[in-house]
Order: sequence, then structure tokens, then C-alpha cells
Amino acid sequence: MRTIIEPFRIKMTEEIRLVPREQREKALQEAHYNVFLLDAELCPIDLLTDSGTGAMSAKQWAALMLGDESYAGSKSWKKFENAVRTITGFKHILPTHQGRAAEGILAQTQIREGDVIPNNSHFDTTRANFEFVGATALDLVCDEGMQPGLDAPFKGNMDIDKLRTCIETHGRERIPFCMITVTNNTGGGQPISMQNIREVKAVLKEYGIPLVIDACRFAENAYFIREREHGYGDKSLLEIAQEMFSYADAATMSAKKDGLANIGGFLACHDDGWGEAFRNALIMREGFPTYGGLAGRDLEVIAVGLMEALEYDYQVYRHATITYLGKKFEERNIPFVKPVGGHALFIDAKEFLPHIPPLHYPGIGLVNALYVDGGIRGVELGSVMFGKKDDQGVEKPARLELVRLAFPRRVYTQSHFDYIVEVIDDVLLHRDQIPGYRITRQPQYLRHFTCHFEPMK
Repeated sequence: MRTIIEPFRIKMTEEIRLVPREQREKALQEAHYNVFLLDAELCPIDLLTDSGTGAMSAKQWAALMLGDESYAGSKSWKKFENAVRTITGFKHILPTHQGRAAEGILAQTQIREGDVIPNNSHFDTTRANFEFVGATALDLVCDEGMQPGLDAPFKGNMDIDKLRTCIETHGRERIPFCMITVTNNTGGGQPISMQNIREVKAVLKEYGIPLVIDACRFAENAYFIREREHGYGDKSLLEIAQEMFSYADAATMSAKKDGLANIGGFLACHDDGWGEAFRNALIMREGFPTYGGLAGRDLEVIAVGLMEALEYDYQVYRHATITYLGKKFEERNIPFVKPVGGHALFIDAKEFLPHIPPLHYPGIGLVNALYVDGGIRGVELGSVMFGKKDDQGVEKPARLELVRLAFPRRVYTQSHFDYIVEVIDDVLLHRDQIPGYRITRQPQYLRHFTCHFEPMK
């Protein structure tokens, strides 16, 4: 059969309500034109993030009821530890309340001011945690990854020549570790090939630099490797994931993505010195090492979810839903990052709104237009999230101006996707009228979460 169906039945629903356009306009104005500041009940199609917003399975709900809330050494911790170790093989496994906590501990314990951390592309919290302790976060994604319209299989790959140049330029002593983010969220949810991971590891091994994997979407990346990379078509996703982690010295993860959970994460490594440092910092920040800021029921849910994310039929369905929307966009000549990502579709806001210059934030213009027109909440990945100031304090735009529509796992059906297409069609008709925006208030770090905007006349 050619029709791909959901590999599950729906046995519980949650009401959503499409509020009138006038109410959406008023709500957006009161939120200072920042969709992060909207009430969720006013966002019937909420594609702000796929982090912690998915639907849990019957097995996960059942596991939740088995939660052992003992402070130390609970049965739930043992299940969590076993699941993570089965997939990753790491010796030291430390739960955290979410991924950014793992990033914060990694930064606190392993980074000194003046260090340089290369990555294919750092996402927002990773970059902020590293910069907060005085490091420079460098993005070394391959050239294909900076061409939104190019259809290539592994646009998340790290550029090996750039990595070697980075090490030679800054010196091994200033690079405590290198990261690879799977999949590359910043660049459109694009995967990294196993060959590229091996090549990165080989370069790092020459210089004695550890490799850390940001593993938020490890299962989706494993699926892409199985589908696109020679030699992996007959392997299970678990086998592919195990090989990915075999090249790493440590990993951070938000289990709110491919852990299919609503909260949680972990930090893991092989090195005993790193493990001891992580454990001491964890006790200070998160809790005892066998719960790490999580309830026992959360540990149970993650242990089940990590394995469910590696089910091949689930990943086929997951990718098919996003591919469906991508085909609809392509029929309408809507510019987006090709091929579609593993967890989201990324609209090229620079091409969609060519009349808005980058520092007038076309991504914000498009995000707000989607909300006002149809109650769809997306997120800007452009010069608001990733813009930087130079040494003279002049703001420089990001290299890409994207709007991410991130799809919660096992939440929306085909009719929701068809509705999104209808809204896009309507936005297309009046896109010349969409204004640029200016920032009127912003914090020092992660400004996109809380800054205020106003439309430009």
C-alpha cells in the first residue's frame, strides 16, 4: 500500500479553539508582538516547538504509574539508566530536568573563559550556556547547509576542512571539546551522516579533543542514515544509534524531543574525571545523581520513550507527515529548506518576504502574520535568535532568516496540516503588506524568548 497511516490509534483528545481574528490581533499586540508571550490557549495550531509538546503512548502512561519516588537508587532510575546505556553505551549517566541543564553543567565544568567550541551548528540554549561562561561558539556546518533551496541528503554535516582550520587557528589547548548536533536544528533540522561523524572523530583524535554529541533528535538522525546512507538500509535504528554514540566521548540530551517525554534530559560520558565533575555539579544544581531534578515517574516515561522513538514504523510516519506539508509548499513555490527536516519545516523568510531587510526581522514578520491569519504559532530562527553584535556594537544579521514550524510528536492529523496550507495560501496573497519589526526591549541572553517588538510603519 502507498498510503502511510499513523502507527497508532487516538484514545484521548484535547480541545482546541480557533478564536476570532480580532482577538488574535489584540492578543499579539498585548504580547508585544512576540509569540512566546502569548497564552497557549490562544494558539490552536501550536508549532512553536517540538520540545516536550508531544503525546505520550499508552505504554508511557502505564509506566508513569510505576514511578518509584525514592530519593536515591529508585527502581525507576535503574530503568532509565538501562535504557540510556543500551542506546549510548556510556559509563556515567546523569539525569537532568532538561537538556539545557546538561549543557549548563558541561559548560560549568569543562569550559574556561576564552575557550572555543566548534559545532556543526549550536542551537540557542547551547550557545547561550557556552557564551555565558566566556567561550566562543563556532558554527562549522558544510556549505550545502547554508543553501536553503538545495536538496542534499546530509546538509547538517560539519565541514571537515573548517574544523581542522579551527583547531590550527585557535590551538588545541583552547578547545576543550567539539560538538555535533543531531539533527542540525539551526540549519533546518538536517541530518548528519555516519561518515561525517567518523571523519570528525578522526580529526579530533589526532589532536586529543573529545567529541560531545547533542543528541536531542538522535532517533530521527538514525532514521535519515538508514534511508539515505549506503550500508545502513538493513540495520535497525537502535544499531545505527549505537554506532553514532560509539564515536562520542560524551553526550547531552533533551528527552523532550526523541525521548518522547514532556520533561527531562541527561548528561553522559566515559571519562571518570568528567563523570565526577558532572556528578558534583549535578548535586548542586539538579539533585541527587539518581533523579537529577526529575520525578521517578518522569524517569519511567523517558525509559519507554527513548525506545519508542527508535521504532522504524513510528519514524516512517513522523517523516511522512512533514514531507506531506513540504510537497504542498513546493506546489505553491513557497521557499523552504530542502529537504524537509526531521522534526519541522523551515520557511525561508528572506525569500518569502524580500521587501523586509534582515535587521527588520522578516522572520518575525512572517511568524506574526501566520498567527494573526490563522492562529498558527511558529518561531523565528534568524537575526533575532542568532544575530550578533560586532566589536563596535553594531548588530550583524544571521546567515539564514528562517521560520520553523516544529511539529509535536503524535499530536496533529492531516486535516490540521491541510489547514496550515490554507493559512499559508492566504498569507501569500498579502505578503507585500507584512511589515518589518524593531526591538523595543531585550535581555542580554536568549532575547528571542522575552524581547518586545513593534511593527515598523
